[in-house]
Amino acid sequence: MKALLRIPSISTLPEHAGDVRRAAQFVADELKRIGMENVRLIETAATDHPGGHPLVYADWLKAGSGATTVLCYGHYDVQPAEPLDEWKSPPFEPTERDGNLYARGAVDDKGQMWMHVKALESLFAANGGRLPVNIRVIVEGEEEVGGEGIARFVREHGDQLKADVAVVSDTEMFAPDLPTLCVGLRGMIYTEIEVRGARTDLHSGMYGGAAPNPFVALAQIISKLKDADGRILVPGFYDKVAKPTVDELKAWKALPFDEEHFRQAEVGSCELTGEPGYSVLERIWARPTLDVHGMPGGFIGSGAKTVIPAKALAKVSMRLVPDQIPVETFGAYKAYVESIVPKGVEADVRLIHSGDPIVISTDNPYVKSATEVMREVFGKETVFVRGGGSIPIVGDFVRELKTPTLLMGFGLPDDNLHAPNEKFHLANFHRGIESLIRFFSNVGA
Repeated sequence: MKALLRIPSISTLPEHAGDVRRAAQFVADELKRIGMENVRLIETAATDHPGGHPLVYADWLKAGSGATTVLCYGHYDVQPAEPLDEWKSPPFEPTERDGNLYARGAVDDKGQMWMHVKALESLFAANGGRLPVNIRVIVEGEEEVGGEGIARFVREHGDQLKADVAVVSDTEMFAPDLPTLCVGLRGMIYTEIEVRGARTDLHSGMYGGAAPNPFVALAQIISKLKDADGRILVPGFYDKVAKPTVDELKAWKALPFDEEHFRQAEVGSCELTGEPGYSVLERIWARPTLDVHGMPGGFIGSGAKTVIPAKALAKVSMRLVPDQIPVETFGAYKAYVESIVPKGVEADVRLIHSGDPIVISTDNPYVKSATEVMREVFGKETVFVRGGGSIPIVGDFVRELKTPTLLMGFGLPDDNLHAPNEKFHLANFHRGIESLIRFFSNVGA
């Protein structure tokens, strides 16, 4: 796994396209080494999707036509590592410290994907080169940039991923030593707002006071997207927000959640914010959000440069919950932004990528099997939670393939996903492998 973690497979940066492909080939070579068959890279680049990163496919289908078929999913791409000066050890030099493995991608998702590889390798070794179930593996390299390539493959070639159940290990446990199954994920809309003023950058002394400033206009637009309590002001935004069930809310209240620890240890802010009238868990699992991630443009170097920039850009995302539909929500958001553009500037609102929210039924035998094996490994009853993040392909598995999907993850809340000093608790890595071995064996029986 450390060799894979050393590859800077940053899917969002074009200069790392070669590294992303190298990581794909590494995963393919390892799947072939352990005994998987029909291993291949599947190209995803297309006219409307240039620079797409390859999928890795493998299968072993010799357990018999009547045997359960399990689809294992993971992703080998990672987020950028910046800010680099906040890492205690280099992000692409995996380092063991205090029972954890630190590296970019350690838990999201190279380390968790690697649990699947090691579980299958162990089963091959223990059973004379055979598995108790039929297995298909699909590993993508674009999860961190929206998963467009795999979504297209599922739509056009879903028969090649036919399975009875899909297993995704890209989520976290609610607390240390507490086995957890995630049964819901928020959807995602990622957008850019570009505001344009003058034809070119202008001297603020010569033109200030007469020329429009795109950054000021952009700030005015952003200030009207949410009110002081965090409520999103896009008309109709909350019209299709499904509420959690009474049973879910009751179960969430019973979880060992310490709001003050969450504020201090995980968030690190002086106060938590968000919609009043909802608990913290409701806000991060079952309520939609709108966040600004960056505003590149203008002069950001040291010293001073008195320029009025010709354009300004903001990256804005929304997390969606059932029953919000991404295309409808983006349409309402785009129309609202265009309606509040200040005079003197023009605005272009672009959709970068999107994914559906999902809630997974717990009423199936695979969930029952997973809760049993995790209880055996951890010695505690498994809890059901939702996740605040998004895994776009899960919605495609459920909607396009009609495949029940298990979100069986082993990360921890403080693993610093997408942040400096990302880590994976090594005890969880090993317990994850054991849980997967038991799960494959159980559903095979």
